[in-house]
Amino acid sequence: MDVILLERVAKLGQMGEVVSVKQGYARNFLLPQGKALRVNEANMAQFEAQKAQLEATNLETKKEAEALAAKLDGQQFIIIRSASDAGSLYGSVTPRDASEAATTEGFTLDKKQVILTAPIKDLGLHDMTVKLHPEVEATITVNVARSQEEAELQASGKSIQDLAAEEEAAAEFEIEQLFDDIGSAGLDDFGDDGEAAAPAASSEDAEAAKDE
Repeated sequence: MDVILLERVAKLGQMGEVVSVKQGYARNFLLPQGKALRVNEANMAQFEAQKAQLEATNLETKKEAEALAAKLDGQQFIIIRSASDAGSLYGSVTPRDASEAATTEGFTLDKKQVILTAPIKDLGLHDMTVKLHPEVEATITVNVARSQEEAELQASGKSIQDLAAEEEAAAEFEIEQLFDDIGSAGLDDFGDDGEAAAPAASSEDAEAAKDE
């Protein structure tokens, strides 16, 4: 099906271009969302009549998108989720989760604007693309953690593997200290030559020795 684009569509064309697309793509996406019109005399005349207004509207929305992108790009948003000790999520993080986290921080985003390049199923820092306009994008980072404290540590550059290794090392150190304390206590029961210290003589034993 041939359509004329009313705005720039990624990997398809610029505003005003006539392109050929699959009927399903046109009927389910381009036409209902007002991104294109079927190519016929009436629609071509309609586009030419509205072209100046479309270009002005596109320029205005593009400027607004660029202003938002300048504030949004590079922002990091925390998403708290349950996960295993290995860092695997019980579920996954969705565009809706990201848009809600951004909205909580004062940025109004629609889930349809958030693009995932791959499913997010692990704790850590994950980049997402936000499409604010056909010609304007921003990159945000979601900090997926099990707690606020863990999120702060991840934001400082530590991964879940680093945190697990630190906890394991701390536990091993505590065990070593415990054994050292036990060993020191055992040595107190022996004399300097390693033999068990003789028990102190009682007063009766001392008197008996004098009589002898």
